[in-house]
Amino acid sequence: MIKKRIIPCLDVKDGRVVKGVNFVGLRDIGDPVELAKRYNEEGADELVFLDISKTQNGHDLMIDIIRDTAKELFIPLTIGGGISSVSDIRQLLNAGADKISINSAALKDPGLIETASEVFGSQCICIAIDVKYDPAKEDCFVFTHGGSKDTGIRAYDWIVRCAELGAGELLITSMDHDGVKQGFDLDFLTKANALVDIPIIASGGAGNEGHFIELFRETDVSAGLAASIFHNKEVEIEDLKHKLHDEGFEVRLT
Repeated sequence: MIKKRIIPCLDVKDGRVVKGVNFVGLRDIGDPVELAKRYNEEGADELVFLDISKTQNGHDLMIDIIRDTAKELFIPLTIGGGISSVSDIRQLLNAGADKISINSAALKDPGLIETASEVFGSQCICIAIDVKYDPAKEDCFVFTHGGSKDTGIRAYDWIVRCAELGAGELLITSMDHDGVKQGFDLDFLTKANALVDIPIIASGGAGNEGHFIELFRETDVSAGLAASIFHNKEVEIEDLKHKLHDEGFEVRLT
């Protein structure tokens, strides 16, 4: 049985970790390098940095922060946010990232997924997909730019396409659930996981340990990602993983 992963996410804006609700109302959480060190020590399986300032404003890649963070980590580091080219990916991997998360650029040019997977290996190419339900159309659609732009693309169609193009992993965020701590979008994740045979990281909605137990019991996703509950120590990663172990799930214990 493949071990389930617990992944903290750090939304980084202008060099600081921030967090909001439904992608808005951002507040300062702290220094990304210090938080990364903390999560490394607390038993996180991986770490995700999403540079939301890069996505919104198009400024330079946060190479220095990534390099400083990578020096402190013994767990995989995924970087996302405004990455738009093979050159960007190469710079980030050279700075110490283990995986790259692509969102808007992949939608603009799906061929980037195929090219990046061929050049760097599919194992380090993760496609981030921000999903929102449209009640009028009774369907889920993909959003970009921090959740502010509706692409009009059906989420299930895009999930299948990403896998076909060679993505090694998907990071799926439910915008309707993000930051409100009422649990993951189990229905969507179950359907998404049935469509592809690559790992899915579930994001959006975690509020307590029970939500992760529910996630892994009700779906076959590979990992659960969260931000504020870990930042604020509402959920301790070590306690969560022991609870998951007690529930019969395979996890890496420290």
